[in-house]
This record gives sequence, structure tokens and C-alpha cells, in this order.
Amino acid sequence: MEEAAELANYLPLSFKTPKEQEYIEFLWDAFETNYTNGKYQFAFLAYHMLTMSFVYFNIWQIKQTEPGDFEKGLIGFGRDEKALTEATSPFAFSIVPERTMLRFLKLIACDNGKIGTYVKLVDDRNNSAHPNGNIYFSTQAAVDIKIAEILRVVDEIQAHSRPVIERCYREFLLKSHDPDEREYSGANDQIREALIHANYMSQKDIAFCLLHDLKDLRGRAEFPNVETLHQELCAAYRDA
Repeated sequence: MEEAAELANYLPLSFKTPKEQEYIEFLWDAFETNYTNGKYQFAFLAYHMLTMSFVYFNIWQIKQTEPGDFEKGLIGFGRDEKALTEATSPFAFSIVPERTMLRFLKLIACDNGKIGTYVKLVDDRNNSAHPNGNIYFSTQAAVDIKIAEILRVVDEIQAHSRPVIERCYREFLLKSHDPDEREYSGANDQIREALIHANYMSQKDIAFCLLHDLKDLRGRAEFPNVETLHQELCAAYRDA
């Protein structure tokens, strides 16, 4: 159970709507309740849904930060292209089969071999969710092995997302450096709302921001304010 909780570090710290947050909390409760009561197959189903939510949040960050790449990734989606382009929430991606949606991870340099591994997790979920007479996860040991596999995959996807997060953070710093022109004059408010909330950022995403190298911005007129804003992020979230 303790290892499974690590997934929370990859999920957003803030959601666009209370309904989205309620949904994620519902899945956590479903996982914990079933795990504690030995209903490991149902615990796995809830955990997999949390994992696919993580994938949707990552694809959403690509859509927001790299819209050109996202549009290229839409080739072959046919009837779903308009809905994906006009999506206003990561959960709107659920209209596309999960196995198909995973193809977007090619945009962050996940190759076919890796995506094939991720698809296998979807197949495991599908097998577990159908009335086929099989209990695939009848013991804690069995589901713990699968959780460890899921966390390895999640961490791998997170590592591939680093360039997107760093690009997002760089744009945030340049757009938000001036207290008189940004949405919130207070640095912490601006970080919380315009960076973390607006981009569904997780603790793992923020870790990339904390390590972001500002050297390419040195010499620019806005650099002192940019550096101050970055220091505010470090002070508020380094030990979070």
C-alpha cells in the first residue's frame, strides 16, 4: 500500500474543477478500500484508472505546451480529431480507446517498444474487467507486483515528459516575471494558479521546474524578475 501511494506524486496538485478532484479521490478510495479488504482485482482496476488519468494529464500538457506537435499527433484519428482538438479537459480524451490514446506518447519520444509495454497494461485491465471467470489478482503479492510494474512505467513516461514541462515552465517565467502585468501580483499566487493549477502540474513536474537551468535567460532585461520568481518556487516547493 505504501509503495502504491507513490503514484500520487505523479498526479496533479490542483484540478480545474471540484468534480475532477472528486473523481481522483473516488478512485483512490476505491483502490484503498478494495486493497485493504483483499479484493485485489478491483483494487487493480481502480489503480489502473488512476494511471490512465496520469497519462491523460501528460497528454494534456503536450496539447497545451506543444500544440503543433499535438496536431501532428492527431493524424489518423479521423472522426475524433475535432473532439480532441476542442477538448477542454484531460478527461475528454476518454472518448478514444486507451490503446489508441497511448500513441500520443510518441510525441515525447516513447518508442513503439515502450508503448507496446504500456498497451499490455491496458490489456491486463480489460481482462480483469470482463466476466471471464478468472481472478487474475487473488493475492496481495500478485497485485503488488503489478503495482510495481505500473510505477516503473509511470516513472518512465514522466522522464520522457521533462522537455515539455521545462518548456512550459520557461514560458511561464517569461510571461509572469512582471508583478504589474501578470494575473496575480503575489509570486506564490501566480505560481499556484498560472503554473500549477493551469497546467495540472504534479509534484514530479515541479521537481523538473526546480532543477530548470536559467542560464539561457541571463542577459535578458527581465532576468532579475525571472530569477526572483524561480527562487520563490524553490522556497515554496523544494521541501514539499
